[in-house]
Amino acid sequence: MRVDMRRTGPAAGVALSGGATRSVRHRRRALVAMSALVALVGLVAATPALAQSGDGYLFGAPKGSVTLRGGFAQARASSDVFQEATQQLTLSKRDFAGFSGGLEAAARVGPNLDLSLDVGYMSTSAPSHYRGLVDLQNQEIEQTTSLRRVPMTINAKVYLAPPGRSVGRFAWIPSTLAPYVGVGGGVMAYRFAEEGDFVDLSTNAVRPDRFVSDGTTPMAQVMAGADYTLSPRLAITGDARYLLVKGATLGRDFSGYQPLDLSGVALSLGLTVRL
Repeated sequence: MRVDMRRTGPAAGVALSGGATRSVRHRRRALVAMSALVALVGLVAATPALAQSGDGYLFGAPKGSVTLRGGFAQARASSDVFQEATQQLTLSKRDFAGFSGGLEAAARVGPNLDLSLDVGYMSTSAPSHYRGLVDLQNQEIEQTTSLRRVPMTINAKVYLAPPGRSVGRFAWIPSTLAPYVGVGGGVMAYRFAEEGDFVDLSTNAVRPDRFVSDGTTPMAQVMAGADYTLSPRLAITGDARYLLVKGATLGRDFSGYQPLDLSGVALSLGLTVRL
């Protein structure tokens, strides 16, 4: 099969179709993120009052916590492989945004200091077609681009106000709101893939193919957020973080490209259980 090099415009329906497709994708991603947040809120609402250890207090300061979170992540997508994809295909940087989830286990090592182990999951997949190119049957040349990121980090979180106070020898009362900042480092596992039909620009031939690169790379992150207490055992945690991941090497399927830029932001809402 060969490609028809004619430019297509709104009259041919390509630009309108691409815009509508992107709009649907963005709405679906927003619904996924909202569903995750609704599920967390529902879990909180369903938690019985027995989660409290006392009448508004715990019997002793917590030794740590576990947080399950869900939300939204946007990849920076600034390296040349992303630039080429957004120039040649009906993709934009917004297509590399999607659901973000994670699980964090923290240990209290000081009155205002936690150390934590954190595993996250960020994934997106977007269908596309070539901009202004169709095949000889006047059909769009379609493919799917996907990006998966799994950060695994050790973090230090410093609370800017005491997360709680001791009363007497046994009782510990949590603060209603406890803001924090933090830093972390570790590794990120990643997978970048393009699958579908592609144009060989030297021959104009269209052929199905699959290009995949995966691996692990060092990463760092900074974060800020706050715990809002629901009960002595439970809190809602709002978290914002920036991930710095710039050295991801692409495999031979993407020979000649710069290292993959996997940096980006992640916003989440989580349920924290104090232990």
